[in-house]
Amino acid sequence: MKSLVLYVFLAVAAAAPQDIQLIKYNVNNDGLGAYHFDFEQSNGIRYEQTGELRNPGSKTEFVAVKGSYAWTAPNGDAFIIDYVADENGFQPTIAQGVADSVSPEVVAHLLG
Repeated sequence: MKSLVLYVFLAVAAAAPQDIQLIKYNVNNDGLGAYHFDFEQSNGIRYEQTGELRNPGSKTEFVAVKGSYAWTAPNGDAFIIDYVADENGFQPTIAQGVADSVSPEVVAHLLG
């Protein structure tokens, strides 16, 4: 009986979700409105964003942003969202497909 209980505890421990690790993280900020950051996690989530100050010193000053993020759903579908946020608002482009069909160019872009 004690062996059975031990095996049950071992099975539960092995089946527990694993912690997600941060594989890559970079941040660069010039302190004047321009920045870039990116990260990648062990679960395949990737995120990259760049911002730049537009119309500095004017009443219409704003930070224009360009970025992308990607993840793979549990069913294997890959999602990649590229976006721009500027004077024309938030403009996303959403791509969905099978994880293995992501082009090497997209992967290289997301990974830096």
